[in-house]
Amino acid sequence: MLSEADDLALERGWVRLAETATPGMVRRLQHATTRVLRDVDPRTARARRITGVTLPVIGGGMTMSTPPGEVVEWRAELGRLLDVLEGNGTGLLVTVDEVHAGARDDLRDLAATVQHLVREDREVALAMAGLPSAVSDLLNDDVLTFLRRASRFELGDVALGHVAEALRHSITGSGGAIDDDALEEAAAATGGYPFMIQLVGYHVWRSAQTSLIDLADVREGVAAARTRLGSLVHETSLADLSEVDRTYLIAMAQDEGDSSTGQIARRLGVTPSYASTYRARLIAAGVIEPTGHGRVDFTIPYLREHLREHATRHEMATRSRPTEAGEHP
Repeated sequence: MLSEADDLALERGWVRLAETATPGMVRRLQHATTRVLRDVDPRTARARRITGVTLPVIGGGMTMSTPPGEVVEWRAELGRLLDVLEGNGTGLLVTVDEVHAGARDDLRDLAATVQHLVREDREVALAMAGLPSAVSDLLNDDVLTFLRRASRFELGDVALGHVAEALRHSITGSGGAIDDDALEEAAAATGGYPFMIQLVGYHVWRSAQTSLIDLADVREGVAAARTRLGSLVHETSLADLSEVDRTYLIAMAQDEGDSSTGQIARRLGVTPSYASTYRARLIAAGVIEPTGHGRVDFTIPYLREHLREHATRHEMATRSRPTEAGEHP
């Protein structure tokens, strides 16, 4: 979706800066702003001067720096860039992927900078993406209140009909073909989960023995995709959860479909009100979802099967982790 936003901005002649929320993000955005400013208007490029020379005997080289009197903050640099862009009837889009609490300081700096530019009525837009729990945590930050006014969109699963259409289009567009029954099974195997669509498409294509993909190719590719989903998504999602969160999920995995929250509490040997705390946390984290009054189900495809296959290992890991304050073992 961020790529789609980038494309729309570029179609309208806007400039975009794209980053991932990792340490040093603002510094990288600042350097990118300087490069873009130099490209769109070379006259604005700040001169550099020699501040020191290292003799060859100790390695050689030359040290360059911006003159101290011309050091400007990123907001001022953005202002100069926007002066040029707005003069041409365009603006700037900043996109940030994988927002999470670990990059909170950089995200605070980014939000504060964009907030000032918005107050000045500049042609600037900010689009960010992340897991539901990370976005909720970010919006609840006492310092980042500006972001609470942002429009928030939760991307759900893709309808299986659209999945099948996309898979067929990608396959035929690459010179291949796929049987109707194989396409139906491939689409169903994704569960409409966006990342699983990518994994299934990739591994089914790699599994194909000829240009015509059949059921055998799909089943081999889906098996490989499920393994990859387990290592990239399931394990990562479970690693960020508390002991009781994980135990709650293991209790859910005993059911073939959605689970009764009352039954989960009985399996855990706790009161319904106690269990509801972790139900709410798992829903906020995007791992489970309510399916009706007093019922929940997994949101990530094959997480139930993954927990069943690795239940013993997860239970051992749970026992070895310190409990949170107030949690029962």
